[in-house]
Amino acid sequence: MSQLAILTTNIRVMAKTSAPKPLGPYTPVVRAGDWVIVSGQLGIKDGVLVPGGVAGQTTQAVKNLKERLKEAGVSIHDIAKTLCFLTDMDTFATFNEAYVAGFDGARPARSTIGVAALPFGGAVEIEAWAYKPLAPAKKAPAKKTATKKTVAKKVTAKKSATRRVKK
Repeated sequence: MSQLAILTTNIRVMAKTSAPKPLGPYTPVVRAGDWVIVSGQLGIKDGVLVPGGVAGQTTQAVKNLKERLKEAGVSIHDIAKTLCFLTDMDTFATFNEAYVAGFDGARPARSTIGVAALPFGGAVEIEAWAYKPLAPAKKAPAKKTATKKTVAKKVTAKKSATRRVKK
């Protein structure tokens, strides 16, 4: 079975939480093997964009992201990569401040892209990829190291076999 087939057979839809309902026909969070992928989160609460412009929307988008991660049993500290969208790159510094504050010291890899528009008239959208293995990694069995006695026995056995062959 190919890696892609294995990956896609492990995709599971997560339980619902208090995060906003999706705005379209997509799944807000899925687990694909050891990865948890969260669809782009906007700064929406109770069906409307929160006030406060980019700062307010970023703060709420991060809260929504945390709720989605919680559905899958992971946290903001499990995120490996975020993909962020801004409708105005001149607001990057404001976005950055709110993003850093919401990420509780976590510093995943990140890309921030300027776009013409976002769904629902949002100014900010944040997508995330988190890595959390389903099962703890198994330790490889320890290799046995040869002791002096083991080495001596092998040498003696070789000598005995050689003597038998010569006779």
